[in-house]
Amino acid sequence: MSTSTSRLSVRDALFEKPGPKAEKRIKIATVISVAALAVLLILMVRQFYITGQLQAKYWSFFLKYTTWRFLGTGLLGTIEAAAIGGVLALIAGFVLMLGRISRYKVFNLISVVIIEFTRGVPTPLFIYFFFLVVPQFGIKLAALWKVVFPVAISACGIVAEVLRSGVNAVPKGQREAAISLGMSEGSTFIKVILPQAVRYVIPALISELVIVVKDTTFAYVVSFPDLMQNAKVLISNYDALLSVYLVVAVIYIIINYLLNKLSLYIAGKLDVKTVNVAEV
Repeated sequence: MSTSTSRLSVRDALFEKPGPKAEKRIKIATVISVAALAVLLILMVRQFYITGQLQAKYWSFFLKYTTWRFLGTGLLGTIEAAAIGGVLALIAGFVLMLGRISRYKVFNLISVVIIEFTRGVPTPLFIYFFFLVVPQFGIKLAALWKVVFPVAISACGIVAEVLRSGVNAVPKGQREAAISLGMSEGSTFIKVILPQAVRYVIPALISELVIVVKDTTFAYVVSFPDLMQNAKVLISNYDALLSVYLVVAVIYIIINYLLNKLSLYIAGKLDVKTVNVAEV
């Protein structure tokens, strides 16, 4: 491999840049897709009009302050659950990452099993476990924790793999140089490897919050007053399923869009969007 110090974005390193013909096909496919989506949207709006879903009674309550205050309260619940779940997932993911890169096969095997298990089991199953099974052992949890723990467990495996990818992205020469200077393995990892690894994966970890936020939508199972649960209350009160779910969907889209933008902004500030070709 060439010792060129040219740099590529992570996306370029993972995916080959399309050529002129491929770019042309992508543009054509994009135009066709947008046109098809536009036609589908028109047909959906027409059908909603025919069935009376666009009548004022299904939308007028959004002009009330109390409606938005109620949705805002649910949004705060969603943010609270996502924030706590994200922190717990980060802590558990860090522990699993340590086991995953451990030289001891027992720790490595246990971490691999837990990571694959948490990545393979759907979040609702974890929620039902904490909702139906855990209370049978005499453990009573508040509705918040019946959401937070399952969300954190579901995300910790992915977080562990993200952190591990950051550790693997640190050039091996960094470790070798530290060891040659007399630093121990533990000090090398904590003072040299880990800070650089965290820098690499901060944007990816923020993007992982998008998944955590989405997983909190299952909070209705335990009747935790998050955005989705409050939306269901509005639907019951006003019999306005389409309008409420549409507004809530837009709110979730805005949240996830802002999280993605935040990850890109931090990536730019930390200059973690690049990898050295000579070190790949």
